[in-house]
Amino acid sequence: MINLQDVHLTLTSAAGPVHILRGVDLAVADGASLSVVGPSGSGKSSLLAIVGGIERATSGRVLVDGVDLATLDEDGLALFRRDRIGILFQSFHLIPTLTAQENVALPVELKGAPRADVAAADALAEVGLSARLRHYPAQLSGGEQQRVALARALVNRPRLLLADEPTGNLDAATGRAVADLMFRAQAERRMTLLLITHDARLAERCERRLTLDEGRAREPGGRAAPAPALA
Repeated sequence: MINLQDVHLTLTSAAGPVHILRGVDLAVADGASLSVVGPSGSGKSSLLAIVGGIERATSGRVLVDGVDLATLDEDGLALFRRDRIGILFQSFHLIPTLTAQENVALPVELKGAPRADVAAADALAEVGLSARLRHYPAQLSGGEQQRVALARALVNRPRLLLADEPTGNLDAATGRAVADLMFRAQAERRMTLLLITHDARLAERCERRLTLDEGRAREPGGRAAPAPALA
């Protein structure tokens, strides 16, 4: 599902080039779960952005679900994300003027699929929010808002779920509840999951764990992440 080979990301600044990722190799099988941990500024969110086609790698090769992202223009990347990827952020990014159901229906409407309202209601039921369809974000708790965001990430039935600190703004008990819903959906739908987190216990729930430090990736025990074989 995810194949990265010698991926670098270098950004410019007034002080000179900033090397965010330094030759990351990564292979994640279809349906597998991988957590990425590491100190702040190590490149975790940048890695997720590259996999999601939000950020382009400076060099290296990025294949996601068999597609070389370098071959897609910005419109193509947007369509690729719409059709194959769900994204869950630490900040919920809900539209405050839309109800929970309308927030979740939006990706379905953008896809042009019929009965977006029904699909949204079903997705909200999956995360236990059938009673909150017509509530606005300001009327929901933080945990409920993140469950709406999870429903929105799942509504188009993505093959890959990208989660960037999904419990970072929640208390421990609420975070566990959201994580339980996320992992249950991942297992039932056989999605691939790439999880960015500072929470060691949450990271351990994934099948594999990768550590990023100063832009370099290593597996547990200090081994460098193995380079994937790419076509």
